[in-house]
Amino acid sequence: MRFLIIAVGHRQPAWVETAFGEYAKRMPREVRMELIELRPEARSDNAGEAAVAKLLEREADRIRAAIPKGSAVVALDETGETVTTRALAGRMEQWLSGGRDVAFVIGSADGLDATLKAEAERRLSLSALTLPHGLARVLLAEQLYRAHSLLRGHPYHRD
Repeated sequence: MRFLIIAVGHRQPAWVETAFGEYAKRMPREVRMELIELRPEARSDNAGEAAVAKLLEREADRIRAAIPKGSAVVALDETGETVTTRALAGRMEQWLSGGRDVAFVIGSADGLDATLKAEAERRLSLSALTLPHGLARVLLAEQLYRAHSLLRGHPYHRD
């Protein structure tokens, strides 16, 4: 099974790629973590609400195309459910027993299309704080690794 992080955004700083890569390589072969980057839609500085809604729709279409058929979809959203690492590990255990890939979706600077968020099986918030997208990728990767470590009784996790 795979944990896919589908992120709208590109040209992240080297530290983001390094940190994400480190957590991805720590995951066991049977539970791979992969990043799929999508280029954000071009946005003018004076784009109004209608224009932003249209670009989010176009991004949502490309996100849907990147999600492998049959995957569970988790939209990262500031208004989503907040969970502890233990709760994430419990959810991960369910995903592992189900055998489906899980696609975590991180939107662009303007967020995610409302329809895409509604279609997701879950909406998850990493923090009530606003996080830069690169940091959100790293934080998600670290928490997936930590949750998996917790399930395996690895001493990486401390309560």
